[in-house]
Amino acid sequence: MQQSREIPGKTLRAETTHSPAAIPWLACADEFAGTFFMVAWGLSAVVFMMSASSPMHSLMPVYRVRLLLTGILFAAGGTAVVYSPLGQRSGGHLNPAVSLTFWMLGKMGGRDMALYSMAQLLGGLAGAGFVKLLWGGWAASVNAGVTMPAPWISPAGAAGVEFLITGSLLWLILFFVSHPKLHRSTGLAAGAWVAFLVFAEAPVTGTSLNPARSLGPAVVMNDYRNLWVYFLGPLGGAAAVALLWRPVIAAGVRSVFCAKLFHTDRYRCHLADCRFAGGHPSVGVASRKEDLT
Repeated sequence: MQQSREIPGKTLRAETTHSPAAIPWLACADEFAGTFFMVAWGLSAVVFMMSASSPMHSLMPVYRVRLLLTGILFAAGGTAVVYSPLGQRSGGHLNPAVSLTFWMLGKMGGRDMALYSMAQLLGGLAGAGFVKLLWGGWAASVNAGVTMPAPWISPAGAAGVEFLITGSLLWLILFFVSHPKLHRSTGLAAGAWVAFLVFAEAPVTGTSLNPARSLGPAVVMNDYRNLWVYFLGPLGGAAAVALLWRPVIAAGVRSVFCAKLFHTDRYRCHLADCRFAGGHPSVGVASRKEDLT
């Protein structure tokens, strides 16, 4: 049940009563399917662009060019899911680090965060398994995209880098979802940033940003070396950003309106404290505390 207040030119939920009893099974299935597609598509891009058996080695002999295209393709898969019906229903998190941040900010319940994270990890496993079956020897030649620190950086250093780059991604996401006129562009902005990070940072840690993306290849290739780096780093970065944003929200400087990366009225929002009462969030919605009172 929701109470709403109308402000000229704005439509807002002043209060939202979230029903914790309803388990969002469909949204969890969407997160599983969306993460499966993102990982399968992204790892396929890695295999196709980087495998020594691929014709791309002769067509594009410059490694950095192939890396740039790999980043664009990988990011495009996740962006496509965000704007698809899967992402519109679930929120398009596709990443336990994203769900953790929104939970810490009170934008989703703890149970839902746990269920989302399990669905994402299982989706990553299934996606990596599919890539191994689909590409066979090509996938094996690049270790199915297992993320691994460069030889010249320590595991602790790699975890620190993953902490920073994941934090930057979550900061960007929160910036966009706290600006109603930018909210609909969150997926595009995040995708563009991920593509850049892959191009600029992949030679250092492999640019995981996502425990689900790293767990899948590690399991299917039975290569668990430094896997902890890709859990501790991204989750730590996500938690740090959430802690930094808490006082910003409490002071009324910003208000995170919804944990969906693309909010639409086509599907009912099941996430906690969704502040959109109707209409697209880009249409005249307040973003400061004084507009909510």
